[in-house]
Amino acid sequence: MRKIWILGLAILLRVCLGLGLGMGPELAMHLAPNTLPDVQEAAPRAVIQRVIGPRSSQLFIVEVTRLLEFRSFQISMLDSGQILIGGWDGVSVCKGFHHYLKYVLNRDVDWFKMRIELPTNLQLPNVTIHSTSASPILYHQNVCTWSYSFAWWGFEQWRRHIDWMALMGISLSIAPVQEAVWQEVYRQLGLSAAEIEAHLAGPAFQAWQRMGNIRGWGGPLKPEYQRLQELLQQEILRAQRDLGMSVALPAFAGHVPTAMSRLYPNANYTEVERWNSFPDPYCCGLFIEPRDPLFDLVATLFLRRVVQRYGSNHIFFCDPFNELQPPVAQPEYMRATAAAIHNSMRRVDPEAVWLLQGWMFVKNIFWTDAMMEAFLTAVPIGRLLVLDLQSEQFPQYQRTDSYYGQPFVWCMLHNFGGTLGMFGSADLVNTGIEAARRMPNSSIVGVGITPEGIGQNYVMYSLALERGWSEPNLDLDRWFRHFARTRYGVDDEGLQQAWQLLRHSVYSFRGLQKMRGGYTVTRRPALNQEPFTWYNATDVLEAWELLLSARAIIPLEDGRYATYEHDLVDITRQYLQISADQLYVNLKSAYRKRQGSRFEYLGSKLLQLFDDLERILASGSNFLLGTWLADAKKAAPSAKDKPNFEFNARNQLTAWGPDAQILDYACKQWSGLVWDYYRPRWALFLDDVTLALHSNRSFNSTAFRRRVLLEVELPFSNKSDVYPVEPMGNTWFISQNIYERWKGYLRETQFLHNNRISVNLKLGVP
Repeated sequence: MRKIWILGLAILLRVCLGLGLGMGPELAMHLAPNTLPDVQEAAPRAVIQRVIGPRSSQLFIVEVTRLLEFRSFQISMLDSGQILIGGWDGVSVCKGFHHYLKYVLNRDVDWFKMRIELPTNLQLPNVTIHSTSASPILYHQNVCTWSYSFAWWGFEQWRRHIDWMALMGISLSIAPVQEAVWQEVYRQLGLSAAEIEAHLAGPAFQAWQRMGNIRGWGGPLKPEYQRLQELLQQEILRAQRDLGMSVALPAFAGHVPTAMSRLYPNANYTEVERWNSFPDPYCCGLFIEPRDPLFDLVATLFLRRVVQRYGSNHIFFCDPFNELQPPVAQPEYMRATAAAIHNSMRRVDPEAVWLLQGWMFVKNIFWTDAMMEAFLTAVPIGRLLVLDLQSEQFPQYQRTDSYYGQPFVWCMLHNFGGTLGMFGSADLVNTGIEAARRMPNSSIVGVGITPEGIGQNYVMYSLALERGWSEPNLDLDRWFRHFARTRYGVDDEGLQQAWQLLRHSVYSFRGLQKMRGGYTVTRRPALNQEPFTWYNATDVLEAWELLLSARAIIPLEDGRYATYEHDLVDITRQYLQISADQLYVNLKSAYRKRQGSRFEYLGSKLLQLFDDLERILASGSNFLLGTWLADAKKAAPSAKDKPNFEFNARNQLTAWGPDAQILDYACKQWSGLVWDYYRPRWALFLDDVTLALHSNRSFNSTAFRRRVLLEVELPFSNKSDVYPVEPMGNTWFISQNIYERWKGYLRETQFLHNNRISVNLKLGVP
């Protein structure tokens, strides 16, 4: 086995010593870690044991062998009755195990459930399966996920998530933690401790400081915390590479503290444009011209330390113009900039590949075709890997003729800010990957999921990753039916029909509207909002009814009932979210018609809805503000730092900035947040509008915005109320009670499938 492994590495070395890299497997092999086979066998063996328990070694034997095709697995039965899972690497073995678990044993995992109890008398079915990934690279993560979802994680949470990544076949990710390295680099360059502290953002906002969007907001970031994060990153990397995953490390994009101009006044800087109206001193930093000698100095000092700390898989990521306009609008400048950035990587690692988020091409109208071509072709073909970050809605690979030959990963972004709300484009994901692969001269080398936040709409991420592995399109009818069966561990027509209803409603989005979780319940109240739906909302009601009726058949063991309760909370929340949109449209109508009594009645119903929303969310363990805040305080390096960590956690969810610069962008429909933030805003709004109606005057929206900012939105970040970290109440009974109260609303009102909702809601108002 070791001889075969060394032969494979020799072939890989010859490939890497060439002038360029080819597409697909060749690039992926270039990035693969050189973890030895015994390590890559031990790692998936441990994953399987964590999933099914200590009996795993009696049931499954694993083998890593390069005799198999690249990124493939093979399943067979031994004479002993054990199942042998062979794979090209550790990740492939884990993918094979997950395939057997889901499609042979009809059981599955998800983000919240990573333990499966198999029957003690289980006879493993005898199957022979061979499968090769149609995507040489399966990618996961977004630079923002590290702030919106991972900000407070310790290794225990990371261990579960890495296990999940391996089971899904994910082979490439990122490792963005870098602040301890910058602390050393900046001190070596001559910056004072105070100047460094003023630059580094707080623990909930590091993603945007790293990309040059902000500086200092939410700080200080103590050196003790930076060191703890570095140690955590090293532990994460070790676990990922043991499984055969490749990990991209941060490179220097050009953004530096403003104090650099004091030390190097003759360097060529550009002041970064103001991002989302952030005020001084939180914006803006400096961007060093990449052709300036100082750029190479900083880049080399930084990247050498990064590689020393974290090792290397020859892939580095940086995004110089994330939601920022480049200083010069000329193709020649963009070509020189891209070449200089890549050359700075090659000085440290001659085999470097640059991983680039394609978001800057989506977000910034600055990028003409000529500018994009100049930037992308400045790097040798195969040495730039582009994440087409939102392929399911705004693909850029078509516009750029497959990124002018550079390899790219088709990505489903799907979520912004970690917001909740059932939503997805199942058909577009299924067919979009096929279209990218079949495009003439396509340079696609993989499929990825790039949400800003996880913990929501798991079905979409499971679908996208399975589709990425699969060569042909998936049969979505069969896929959703099997998803329901494996999710709850029972073969029930009602549960399968519930997921078919959701597939054809909330997961059928095909438009160009930017779905950012901005629903009535989580938006700042106003009279100019236009709630939007793209589906027949009664499908959600019927799916809810089917889930409620399935209570008696859901097994209680190994988390299956907990998964059922999670989904029951989520669909109840979804129905109330839709009903709030309805009520809001009718509130607008009552105001416009100056119907004071009707407005007050509708307002009381909306506040009752918030009460019910709080109750159902409080019953679900994955919908609690208390958990987010407790984790933030637990992550603080000392007791003195806990208040600032809690401030970071609260501010990100609400004001997102010193004066609500990105208000509610990362909103969450969580218990505690509904009761102490969203409901008080609406109560204040309803009181102000009611007073305006009774006073026979217009509602003063400007005065209200100022009042709600000062009385609710900004104060919330500085509070210290303690919230439950355990669910309260029986989810099924609470959901059933809410169903009985609200079930008539959608049946009496027809949602239109365009950009508005009809307002003929019958509420029995005299």
